[in-house]
Amino acid sequence: MKIAALIVAAGRGHRAGGDLPKQYISLCGKAIVRHTIEAFLNVPYVDFIQTVIHPDDLDLFDKATEGLDLLPPINGGDSRQQSVMKGLQSLALHEPDLVLIHDAARPFITADLIEDIIIRAAEYGAVIPVLPLNDTIKHMEGDKIQHTVDRTKLVRAQTPQAFRYKLIYMAHKRMEGKEMTDDSAIAEGCGIHVLSIMGDESNFKITTSDDLKKAEQMIQQNCTDIRTGMGFDVHAFEQGDNVILGGITIPHDKKLKGHSDADVALHALTDAILGSIGAGDIGTHFPPSDQQWKDKSSSIFLKHANNLLKNKGGFISNIDLTLICEAPKIMPHTHAMRDNIAKIIDLAPTRISIKATTTEKLGFTGRGEGIAAQAIVTVRLPEVKE
Repeated sequence: MKIAALIVAAGRGHRAGGDLPKQYISLCGKAIVRHTIEAFLNVPYVDFIQTVIHPDDLDLFDKATEGLDLLPPINGGDSRQQSVMKGLQSLALHEPDLVLIHDAARPFITADLIEDIIIRAAEYGAVIPVLPLNDTIKHMEGDKIQHTVDRTKLVRAQTPQAFRYKLIYMAHKRMEGKEMTDDSAIAEGCGIHVLSIMGDESNFKITTSDDLKKAEQMIQQNCTDIRTGMGFDVHAFEQGDNVILGGITIPHDKKLKGHSDADVALHALTDAILGSIGAGDIGTHFPPSDQQWKDKSSSIFLKHANNLLKNKGGFISNIDLTLICEAPKIMPHTHAMRDNIAKIIDLAPTRISIKATTTEKLGFTGRGEGIAAQAIVTVRLPEVKE
């Protein structure tokens, strides 16, 4: 049996705050949509994952899902229903037996629930997870309560909603032009019996800023393995007219000597992150003997180290970076460096501290022969039984 997951990420909702669609907001170092996709990648029964995105979000999506094994994303439509239909059409080439349709903004779906849904859908053909209503429900007109609604027969629908592929595809085709709120409503509209199973309270949809705060707290509560990494790097000066520090070009009467762009700040920070997860050092991953890294931006190294941390389910809590030199003057550039580093690794600038100091004319830095950098990072990871 071939099983596909269809992740619907074409919405443009901004109610969770910020300028980004909610599915691309960073949640403890990873975009919400990446958390969601990884949940399905961790279920061995899911054979492939198709994402549906807004055509304006391709760059955001590529950044958020870098390194993940996915089918190429397709563009969605003007409504969720149209986006799902486009996703189902794209899956026809792969001929899945079952398809699980899931909201990108539900990142806490568990492997157990996904597997339960697959088992039931294989038997019954159409399954959705639901939750009971715990609050008393009132019917209102304007600001006046008309009557109390019997909640015993009401439930809250969640995703993923799973169906035999051909069944839901034909249902969507039949219901084109009739806007429905979810895929089970489309199935119901075609007379298809949909089985309900118990959902999971943690599988909520991130919609508002309060939802985002709740999601951050949930991840932080699970990341109780707190580690520290330290990085130290040195580069000598050579003839030139600028130095690159923290990805920022700073005018100077010399430049730093190195195989890449010799960004001593990012090198120290990369080593600190690698050290926090026991992944060696920068030379292990990007040996200076490899010509492909010659003159390359050190942001490549920093992104790689951060992705290794993310792949372990971890995130950076804090960065403390110190630059040591007599010249050039660093302090006028620390804000630009901080903001650039924050952008590279998708971290709040308030979690990054950059300082500068001298060695009071002592040693090689005191003699103006080069620049040294020291970085300390604190990261949080999920507890893993060794």
